[in-house]
Amino acid sequence: MTHPTALPQQAALDAIDRAHLIHPVSPWRVHEQRGPTVLASGKGAWLTDGNGHRLLDAFAGLWCVNVGYGQESVVQAATEQMRRLPYATGYFHFSSEPAIRLAEKLVQITPASLTRVYLTLGGSEAVDAAVRFVVQYYNATGRPSKKQFISLERGYHGSSSTGAGLTALPAFHRGFDLPLPTQHYIASPYAYRHEHGDDPQALIASSVAALRAKVAELGADNVAAFFCEPIQGSGGVVVPPKGWLTAMRDAARELDILFVVDEVITGFGRTGPMFACEAEGVEPDLMTMAKGLTAGYVPMGATMMSEKVYAGIADGAPEGAAIGHGATYSAHPVGAAVALEVLRLYEEGGILANGQRGAAHFAAGLDGLLDHPLVGDSRHRGLLGALELVSDKASKRRFDASLGLSDRIFAAGYRNGLVFRSFGDHILGFAPALTFTEDEFAQLFARLRKTLDEVLEAPDVRAALAA
Repeated sequence: MTHPTALPQQAALDAIDRAHLIHPVSPWRVHEQRGPTVLASGKGAWLTDGNGHRLLDAFAGLWCVNVGYGQESVVQAATEQMRRLPYATGYFHFSSEPAIRLAEKLVQITPASLTRVYLTLGGSEAVDAAVRFVVQYYNATGRPSKKQFISLERGYHGSSSTGAGLTALPAFHRGFDLPLPTQHYIASPYAYRHEHGDDPQALIASSVAALRAKVAELGADNVAAFFCEPIQGSGGVVVPPKGWLTAMRDAARELDILFVVDEVITGFGRTGPMFACEAEGVEPDLMTMAKGLTAGYVPMGATMMSEKVYAGIADGAPEGAAIGHGATYSAHPVGAAVALEVLRLYEEGGILANGQRGAAHFAAGLDGLLDHPLVGDSRHRGLLGALELVSDKASKRRFDASLGLSDRIFAAGYRNGLVFRSFGDHILGFAPALTFTEDEFAQLFARLRKTLDEVLEAPDVRAALAA
């Protein structure tokens, strides 16, 4: 129940938010009319909003609160570092112990090819840094024509001025003059809607052939890199078949282009192992990460690179000349201290192992909804998954956008005390914290089925199914 004295404060916050706060990836005028959903507190896998409504968070904030809310040791790590040294620049050869320790730790836990670490404030910045480093690498090694970048349809690589062009989602291009002429896409390994979706090897072969064809079209001497997510997150949780990542890595090597893996969403236990690359023994040339690095407690990301790329840049620069890339908050000591504690919790605190145990409950819960009239597909790996809703299972026909079904499903879930991602194309995304218990998984799927049942009862949804 909302305490009466809280109501005026909530109304004031609502008004201030509508008047002044710009929200990411939202229709601005619609938000002014709707107003914010103010979250007040979190503990474990649970959130409480400003009205006292308790919610099971099945999306870990934004794919990131992997250790759950309210981990006191993480708060303590930040507090102690703020008291000791709240800021240290990385410019002018300065450093701090947490940043140094974090760099060492990341090299230890990532694929063996990655030996150098540039610390950022998040995933978009990590991708942007990766692009700049790739350009610098080819210029420094005498191949300045290699400026073309290839990524996947439905891919997401952040929303920086450059990364948003590698992202292949219309909202991130519209009005921003993107993609750039140097940015190109090949088909996503989207099994549910791919002509070879029922044949994993044929789907993999199709992706490899598409990459080869795109490189041939652009000219091998002109292509710099291929960017991919091991599992596509914001594009609808597209889970490629096992072996896909290895095949794409091998193709990139044969084509003499850099292979860049974006593990911003998939890293830190989200798909089972610490990194999705680990499942196939893939060693990329560069890797981007964020989100689970600090479990969302403070902003931090990283761009990691191989010794080959590092040496190409370092040795190709004029002697004594600075490599002109940096940011005020790169290698921030508080972020690094938090990251070190979060990494300790994954390993020594048993959170990574708990997430791996929970994957079976998660998979069973998603697959158990395939019998629902609205559900056409269930896909998942580790604790990353999705349900795709269709108006006709046989033809895989999507619902008409005019129904506004995505927003209605999210709202129904919220009323039922459940938070998840409801994508615009009627895909429901899930990324529960690695701390989820068996009982919390049971509650997740009970609330989700109730939500789907309520939506199914709407006359216009029934009519869409009948059509």
